[in-house]
Amino acid sequence: MPFIADLHVHSRYSRATSKDMEVETLARWAKLKGITLLGTGDFTHPTYFAELSARLEPAEEGLFRVKRGERSTRFMLTGEVCNIFHQGGKLRKIHTLILARDIRDIERLNSKLQRFGKLSSDGRPIFTFPVKDLVKMVLEVSPSFVLIPAHAWTPWFSVFGANSGFDSLEECFEEETDKIFAIETGLSSDPPMNWRLSTLDKITLVSNSDAHSPSRIGREANVFDCELSYSGICDVLRKKDPKRFLFTVEFFPEEGKYHYDGHRKCGVVFSPAESIRYSKVCPVCKKVLTIGVYHRVEELADREPGVVPQGAIPARNLIPLEEIIGEVRGVAPSATSVRREYLRIVQSCGSEFDVLLTHSLEELSRHVPKDIVSRIGAVREGKVNIEPGHDGVFGKISILPDQETDGVPATEQMSIF
Repeated sequence: MPFIADLHVHSRYSRATSKDMEVETLARWAKLKGITLLGTGDFTHPTYFAELSARLEPAEEGLFRVKRGERSTRFMLTGEVCNIFHQGGKLRKIHTLILARDIRDIERLNSKLQRFGKLSSDGRPIFTFPVKDLVKMVLEVSPSFVLIPAHAWTPWFSVFGANSGFDSLEECFEEETDKIFAIETGLSSDPPMNWRLSTLDKITLVSNSDAHSPSRIGREANVFDCELSYSGICDVLRKKDPKRFLFTVEFFPEEGKYHYDGHRKCGVVFSPAESIRYSKVCPVCKKVLTIGVYHRVEELADREPGVVPQGAIPARNLIPLEEIIGEVRGVAPSATSVRREYLRIVQSCGSEFDVLLTHSLEELSRHVPKDIVSRIGAVREGKVNIEPGHDGVFGKISILPDQETDGVPATEQMSIF
């Protein structure tokens, strides 16, 4: 039975996160979203790790559930760390997602890591040694850990980032490169962009929300059809098996806040070609532009757009339901009226992913207002218009529904099952 997994979130102990980012609330939201498996996030933080140890109990192999609350949601122990270091004559800043199977393994890892940084300072601790040494250290504690370069293309803190990253995995990880078999594409890129690099053909591309509030979980996710266990999921990631890794759920990458180049303060938004025309310098303030993900992919790509490598895991671009409702109602997705309508719809239809992916438009029309159904259909067909995000500003997306009629097409359906 296929299931949806979002393996990268943060706790309330990370900067700029909601106070509701704790496992009981996350378990309830996962049920609303239709997510079976959720990362815990932030297992390096001492207080949060103590909470995880007290509030979770073992479920399937290497997975956990809350002792009290929504017990159908499964959790995988995950954390993200930041390495800031000099390598190759440049300052590098790399974020890494770490997956863990066992509470005791995390205890041993945290005991090692606390010698190199203050784990209680933030849910995403900072270390000043090379990220290749992180790989070596983590896997010495237990070979069951998995390390995944997080949001691999964002300008400031990623393995391929324009400002502080590398041009290849080999340049970054050197002798430890063979331990890296998956990367997280991030909100501002999607798999088709990554397919343009032949060097990533053997790498598994995963997508996660990197959520800082419960309602944001699942905005990107992974759809697996494998054994619901830590070992089963890691085996799929290691082998990049398209029979067991069905597809990823993606933002439209233009909506991500680092897709295009630009300067937020100056109101400058450029495509890669426009940036090159201005020598990557802002025409307003004359400072260097923040080079976005699309430009960075263009720099490293050795293929034209549209190439689909053999064995590639498919991807489906969606827009979160609250954003769709907000557009229809002409209010912010965070509005109380949007949340009220969101809860009514998902409770009538099963879950958010049932609404966005599984039910036919005819089925949805029994419970969902016509104007919302029309826009869900348009999103499924990719009928959207987006002003690309840039320099920390999310893109502005508008949906282009067909002419609304009294009837809804009965044949349109997009099922994950």
